[in-house]
Amino acid sequence: MSILSKLFGGASKPKAEPEPELHNTYRIYAEPQSEQGGFRVAARIEKDVDGEVKTHLMIRADKCQSMEEAMTTSVRKAKILIDQQGELIFR
Repeated sequence: MSILSKLFGGASKPKAEPEPELHNTYRIYAEPQSEQGGFRVAARIEKDVDGEVKTHLMIRADKCQSMEEAMTTSVRKAKILIDQQGELIFR
């Protein structure tokens, strides 16, 4: 951070957490990864289990041209993973 930013309050604000997509009792956060030639399909899946937040990071080989397409595809693929494996994804 430059000295002028410090003097005039130009500190960056923390990035707000986006609202998750809910699927059954799971929270899906689409988190596509920017890569050369597009965006890799990725998402964070969370669920509260016995008072503890369980998390699974899903990263697929699929790439999309636009961020919007990657977000939609990430959520769709996360839902499929949840339906197929359920809580086994947290092992």
